[in-house]
Amino acid sequence: MIAYRATLDVPRELVQFTAKLLAAERRRRGTPKGSRALTCFWEAVLGLRWFRDRTAPGALARDHGISRATAYRYLDEVITVLAGQAPDLRQALERARDEGAAFVIPDGKVIPCDRCKEPAVSVKGEVIDLWYSGKARCHGGNVQAVTAPGGFPLWVSEAEPGSVHDLTAARLHALPALYRAAARGLPVLADPGYEGAGIGIKIPVKQPPDGRALDRGNRTRNALQRSLRCPGERASALLTQRWRALQHITASPGKITQIARAALVLTHFEHSSIK
Repeated sequence: MIAYRATLDVPRELVQFTAKLLAAERRRRGTPKGSRALTCFWEAVLGLRWFRDRTAPGALARDHGISRATAYRYLDEVITVLAGQAPDLRQALERARDEGAAFVIPDGKVIPCDRCKEPAVSVKGEVIDLWYSGKARCHGGNVQAVTAPGGFPLWVSEAEPGSVHDLTAARLHALPALYRAAARGLPVLADPGYEGAGIGIKIPVKQPPDGRALDRGNRTRNALQRSLRCPGERASALLTQRWRALQHITASPGKITQIARAALVLTHFEHSSIK
């Protein structure tokens, strides 16, 4: 057996922030002092190792000298306390407007997860696999995000099964608040997948069905909108590349929502959006 040392490449302040949330949760539960196998600080380290490197819970348990079941329980606790700090969409949009954002960008991301076969009936009456996304060609959960013009993620939604279309997921979780924001002067730039979203949601002009080319004005409009929207694609990369746990979730698909929201809070803290 070969032993080696490793470094967790997150700011110490982030560990301390997470530890404070865990300490508050222990006080809320009335946990007796000294009754836990790990202090709040080391429980935070355990959770951040999983988010950052997708370290297997068995390895986390071994490294921290606790049982596998305890490692899972501590990891769930870290996810829960972080997810509880995530902003709702109304708060995120108000903050974006107060900070002078010229527009916001909605986008959908399928977060892969272990196969969880669950039959469902599609709108066409066919039996489908509820969690399978034909767009992403994998099983996962469809999470909607709203980003700032530079591509910084402001908010993430509850996860819908992978078979749910972006527009349907947006109608469930995002569009009502986005309509109000657009009416108050905060435009929403969306991709063609949100066609039919309604007034205030600006999408590119579609190619005419008869094959005719778009006129110059519409081509210019589409080019300008694409150039403004493209930084929005950075949001999913910022979350999934920094927090590798989002690259493939091995937990129940029902936990995708909390994991995505916890990763958002970690990102906000690292970029000084949370003090």
